[in-house]
Amino acid sequence: MEPTLAIIGLNYRTSPVSVREQFWIPEPARYEALQRLLRSEGIEEVVVLATFNRTEFILWANDVPAAANSVLRFLTQDYHLRLCDWSHFYRLMDDVAFTHLFQVAAGLDSAVIGEPETAIQLREALEQACTAGATGRFLDSTIQKALAVSSRVRAETAPRDTTLTFPYAAVELAMEVLEDLSDRDVLLLGAGRMSEMVARCLRTAGANRITVMNRIYSRSEELANQLDAKAAVFDERLEYLKSSDVVICSTNCPQNLITLDDARRIARTRQHKPLVMIDMAVPRNIDPRVDQIDGVYLFNIDNLEEVVSRDLRDHKLSLESANRIIADEVAGFRRRLAERVVPTIVALRQRLEELCQQEVEYLRQEFGPFTEDQDQVVSTLASHITLRIVGALAREFREVPDRTGQSSDLAVEAGRKN
Repeated sequence: MEPTLAIIGLNYRTSPVSVREQFWIPEPARYEALQRLLRSEGIEEVVVLATFNRTEFILWANDVPAAANSVLRFLTQDYHLRLCDWSHFYRLMDDVAFTHLFQVAAGLDSAVIGEPETAIQLREALEQACTAGATGRFLDSTIQKALAVSSRVRAETAPRDTTLTFPYAAVELAMEVLEDLSDRDVLLLGAGRMSEMVARCLRTAGANRITVMNRIYSRSEELANQLDAKAAVFDERLEYLKSSDVVICSTNCPQNLITLDDARRIARTRQHKPLVMIDMAVPRNIDPRVDQIDGVYLFNIDNLEEVVSRDLRDHKLSLESANRIIADEVAGFRRRLAERVVPTIVALRQRLEELCQQEVEYLRQEFGPFTEDQDQVVSTLASHITLRIVGALAREFREVPDRTGQSSDLAVEAGRKN
């Protein structure tokens, strides 16, 4: 089997938020995940992309079935994967994997078609893998190419309606329940990029009483000053919840910040007046059972995706044109890769297999006869050593595919991030 690109993962199309949050890998745990997977069978390079919409293992695999089993073992040991959960995961390889990766980078596999956020997250995932020593020339070149293609897709296809975003959807859901937001109290839990975008959408919709809370109070103050809003201490959130009409959570906290008991007490204090809670976090910040309480309207990221999908029906960017660009780019990139890399790797592997087989025959003659189990162990070990040597040498000698024309695209993309 020739070394190839493989992607194993799940996303908003294949699984609900209740499944995605189970396999979301928090930032501090990704470095260890990269290190462990790099040492696993079948995997030569690895990048982990974890967002609220997807968790994907992007692999340079010398043995795709073995690599898939390595990912399966990792998820089973660390994230309690069950057999029924595995059905939510997709396993892609070769051209299908390249096409998927380019579509992800271009925002074509996102609920908000054409959004640039995933490209930023993909670049950050690559940087983390490089820091961990988990990627080499192949995945670096492949992902850099995907980022360049994403810039080309956005430049050459029809511009999307910039209002069709998750923050826009959150405000729309709040207005469907409460109608006018001008005289409503809004509480934002979290002071990151998503909270800032939500706050700006709220201002546009007429909300003028916004409070920002974050575990780090200085970040609450910073965002509040930008938005002419109020900053509050995070530990006082339950008191603020009692007077809030809209609560929007967007934090990296891996557990509930608002429990079922919290919500019940808040609803009683408010005498069950309408309270909109929008949980934009993965894992979720609000106990999903909260929607059972009279007067509480709870929405999560899946509900936001439904709003965006509904409103995009008449505003989609030209997917046909975008996918045509991607198909052309994949074909060209794969052709250059095959011309420069694959023949050398295949020849190297064939020669190593011949040498290992000769050594196995020598062992049989000198130290045999072996039992069937012993013979299987020797053969498996020889095969495994061959794969490891080929992968290591391939990373050292592989030529970087042509990047002509990518520098300016990447500069544009970097500008978007800043």
